[in-house]
Amino acid sequence: MKTSEQTKKTSAGKNQTGKKPSGAKGSGTVKAKSSAADGLRELFVDSLKDIYWAEKALTKALPKMAKNATSENLITTINDHLTVTEEQVTRLEQIFDLIGEKASAKKCEAMEGLIKEGESIMEETQEGPVRDAGIIAASQKIEHYEIATYGTLAAFAHTLGEDEALDLLQQTLDEEKEADTLLTEVAYNNINFEASDEESEEEEE
Repeated sequence: MKTSEQTKKTSAGKNQTGKKPSGAKGSGTVKAKSSAADGLRELFVDSLKDIYWAEKALTKALPKMAKNATSENLITTINDHLTVTEEQVTRLEQIFDLIGEKASAKKCEAMEGLIKEGESIMEETQEGPVRDAGIIAASQKIEHYEIATYGTLAAFAHTLGEDEALDLLQQTLDEEKEADTLLTEVAYNNINFEASDEESEEEEE
């Protein structure tokens, strides 16, 4: 017969189900790649490459959104942001130069997914206010991703003492926040309401 002390030793390292604790090796931990960043500066540079790819991809996606929109306000807002985005690409190249790195892009899976989602929305909606509302929704998801990314990059730059890069990143962050606000204004001023009215008319018929 086991003593209480022996029972404790036998059950050590197991939970009530008899399994090892969830923190044990092999329980979903991610193994880093051999090229993985091991310092904040490397992570900063890697993140810059990621958003550099994302911004360049947007310069191709935004014209398609504008072409499929019908609201003049929305078309103008998208085209204006396209110009801003092109300037942001150049600004990122300046940042790479400031920190002594070559400007290079690394595929951004998140942005690729957001752009594809926007394309799906356009394919699944009829041309008009409903599609316009969908384009705004997709665009704002993109803006929110960029706001989060540039906010993080600005924090990294501050920590690393890259003050000139920080100023440029803050400038872009402010532009992304402004773009998000403009999209909200377009949505609330007529797009969403027009889409709602159109649905109501269809139901009445």
